[in-house]
Amino acid sequence: MHSLTTYALTSAEVKKEKRMAFLKATRTLADDTSRPHRLILRARDPSDAEALFSTMADADIMRWWSRAPFEDIGDLREYFASDDQSSWRSWVIARTGDELVVGFVAAGQKREGVCEIGYLLAREAQGHGYAREAVAMLIDQLFAEGQRRIFADTDPDNQPSIALLTALGFKLEGHLRAEWQTHIGVRDSLIYGLLADEWRSRSSR
Repeated sequence: MHSLTTYALTSAEVKKEKRMAFLKATRTLADDTSRPHRLILRARDPSDAEALFSTMADADIMRWWSRAPFEDIGDLREYFASDDQSSWRSWVIARTGDELVVGFVAAGQKREGVCEIGYLLAREAQGHGYAREAVAMLIDQLFAEGQRRIFADTDPDNQPSIALLTALGFKLEGHLRAEWQTHIGVRDSLIYGLLADEWRSRSSR
């Protein structure tokens, strides 16, 4: 009979382990040379508030986000600094050549094997396929980590997001009525999901 020893991690140890896992995934995303990328994904840092404040203060860009636009850059720095305390991991999207930050992607662990994703792109970076490329890189990483399902929660009126998810192979799984109370009122929610086998099948074509 095997002996089983259990112990509880301190909050500092949990934070350190989470940070190490995050950095490992970040290095994988930034250093992937298996195919050429126009973009890199690197760990989001409070200092990235400088580059992203104009985007996250834009009412049109933030219309479908889970919170109102930011009014103070200090608040955005604090928001980014809280990444270590949450179940979400966030990466900025930067162009490979000049490292200009044009948005970010994020992944939140909901349960074992299941992740939710989110993404935001600056207005001036839209129309170049950056969102599709960055989200595809994130999906590759999450499934490589062993996730079995990835999903996104989007507003029924957010047509650009729906088009992106559909193009990446996500399937509409549900329509939740009056799901969110947001800065623009009570909103429905569409759930789009993607399975690891579906992604692998698309990638092998």
